[in-house]
Amino acid sequence: MITSKIIANGILKAIGFLVLVAISLYFLFLIQSVLIYIVVALILTLIGNPILDFLKKRLKFKHTLATIATLLIFILFITVFVMMFIPLISSQGQNLSLLKTAEIEKNVTQLVNQTAAFLESYHIDSEQMIKEGNITSKINFNFIPNFLNTILETISNFGIGLASVLFITFFFLKDGLLFINGAKKLIPDSQEDKILNSIHKINHLLSRYFIGLLLQLFIVFLLYLIVLFIFGIPNPFIIAFLCAVLNIVPYIGPLIASILAAILTMLSNLGSDFQTEILPTTIYVLIGFWIVQIIDNNLSQPLIFSKSVSSHPLEIFLVILIAGFLSGILGMIIAVPLYTILKVIGKEFFPENTVIQLLTKNI
Repeated sequence: MITSKIIANGILKAIGFLVLVAISLYFLFLIQSVLIYIVVALILTLIGNPILDFLKKRLKFKHTLATIATLLIFILFITVFVMMFIPLISSQGQNLSLLKTAEIEKNVTQLVNQTAAFLESYHIDSEQMIKEGNITSKINFNFIPNFLNTILETISNFGIGLASVLFITFFFLKDGLLFINGAKKLIPDSQEDKILNSIHKINHLLSRYFIGLLLQLFIVFLLYLIVLFIFGIPNPFIIAFLCAVLNIVPYIGPLIASILAAILTMLSNLGSDFQTEILPTTIYVLIGFWIVQIIDNNLSQPLIFSKSVSSHPLEIFLVILIAGFLSGILGMIIAVPLYTILKVIGKEFFPENTVIQLLTKNI
């Protein structure tokens, strides 16, 4: 028989559970920076594991020495990156952040007026429409210097996060087996083989995926750089790098990269004739970027998705599309790794399911 005491105890337990969940979520919110460090360190570990294995098996390095060498490779790569890009970003950001907002507004207004004059030559009265709408006066340009200063401040604080990530990565690489052996004590014996097999396959597939993704971004960066060099666009390294990074976001990223490249190309040619210089150069850059995307979409991406995670390109496209509808850009970024993890788990724990057999036949 259910008594008031039992009901009261049930309510108290439910309240206690909700409070515990709330406290846990608040705690995770407070340490979100640490969680980000751990996630980045895990990704670096997945990328570093093949390097570690190569040094141990091919070059006969001891485990600790191979770990140090792998970390030094990461540090060397990051150092080259910093030496190439940060001074450029810093100098350009400093120059732009010192500009008065009125000067920035003047430049953008000049570009808008040049565009309107070009359209008017084809009997499109956009200039009057822009003036009636008073568009430029409604745009607040004060955010631009603040935004650039925020970027510079982030760069200056980058060292603390980088040191933390590298420190965590070192122990993930060095003591990965110790972590697995410790986890074995918490895993039920009946499920131990399935869980350990899942971890091994996930580690292997995601390592291949992240290495392939880095290779893809590097190829896209080089192709963007060539396009920008051909047409003499200022600051080609910065623009190519930013546009290449945007390719991390599938399908939407390349579109944003093209728009960004077009805007920066126009702004870099202010003062030139719009019809004979600004517009043709911008169109040529966009065509070059679209050609890069055709190459990437038909060569780089299918190779990464099909080979690294053993999934059909159409399958990946649908997964990314669904993830985008459910969770936006973040969902699109994590869709492939998360889908790969779920496929591995499904194959290990539900091997008799017909749908899972169909989806995981290549794993």
